[in-house]
Amino acid sequence: MKKYTLALLLLIVTFEAVAQKNRKPEYIKLKNGTVQTFDKEKINKSVVVFGEGGATDSLGIKIYMKDGSCQDYLYSQISFVAFEEQGGGQQDDKNVNKNNDADLARNKEAWRLEFPQLHRGDEDFTYEITHYAENETVVNFSLEWDGQKKGNRWTCYQLHKGNLEKNVKRKDNFREDPKITNPEHRTTLAQYKATSSTYARGHLCPSGDRLYSKEQNDQTFYLSNMQPQVQGHNSGVWAQLERRVREYAEAANCDTLYIVKAATIDKETDIEETTSAGLRVPKYFYMALLAYNKTKDEYHALGIWSPNYTKSPTEYITIRELETRTGLDFFCNLPDDTENMVEDDRSNDNARYWRITFNNEQQP
Repeated sequence: MKKYTLALLLLIVTFEAVAQKNRKPEYIKLKNGTVQTFDKEKINKSVVVFGEGGATDSLGIKIYMKDGSCQDYLYSQISFVAFEEQGGGQQDDKNVNKNNDADLARNKEAWRLEFPQLHRGDEDFTYEITHYAENETVVNFSLEWDGQKKGNRWTCYQLHKGNLEKNVKRKDNFREDPKITNPEHRTTLAQYKATSSTYARGHLCPSGDRLYSKEQNDQTFYLSNMQPQVQGHNSGVWAQLERRVREYAEAANCDTLYIVKAATIDKETDIEETTSAGLRVPKYFYMALLAYNKTKDEYHALGIWSPNYTKSPTEYITIRELETRTGLDFFCNLPDDTENMVEDDRSNDNARYWRITFNNEQQP
């Protein structure tokens, strides 16, 4: 017990020190016994995400490497951290709307920057799912599923140089998601087959974003990662937007692209129809993007709105406007001052970053 108490005390002291001196991790010991060591010359910076209790309430660590890769470690998985004397760090000790302890109990990954604020209410019908790959060591993507509406509220994930490699080819392994534990809450292949001439199984985390491994690619074909999408929209405007997102992630001024992709399921006025097979068809698909440049230590954010029909016009809007339209709270785990700044940013500089022109922000 004394050893455990001492280790915990040292861990707390270590996190307090990194907030004060901005140091890089030398090694991290996980509770499963694994020890991950780091060469400080290969680390660009580290980001420590703190909870409401500040340095005594650490949620996780994100480590940016100079080769463009990044690594995430959840506080609950860590038994000890030792830090170098020099390096970069960032504290998040002021964040009112972030995913809280109750949310983290529903999905331990909900501290990550790509996560929207989790849905609060209807817990018996709401599934907070993360799919892991490579022997449960890699977070592939996460999603929120409404079992009453039988629809995906959002899928979120990251793109960076570490997972953009194309090592495998697409395999159309469409199937139900076993993590939706009640089969009555799922959509089915039969439902999509009944409407296949009109509606595609529209990916949210697309196959093209997960060609690093067969396991990662296969998981994108869970029906929980899809919404019924007009065939011409799926293969047209939406496919073009998916390619553009990959281009953003591959750009030299982006080290990590945090992505939320979704379609409207919550407002009845945003539902096109409910098919005879029981699929609720959304009127709109959309994306929330947050890009991080570690060299400048700055974020850029963009909302994309795409009506669900062939050759529909694309709107480029702020995250604030996207939140107004959807009722969701995106990138809630950012420090409040950073979140407020990037969500309202329709400056010329932000438009140039994304190579777009912002639309007038009027609700559809």
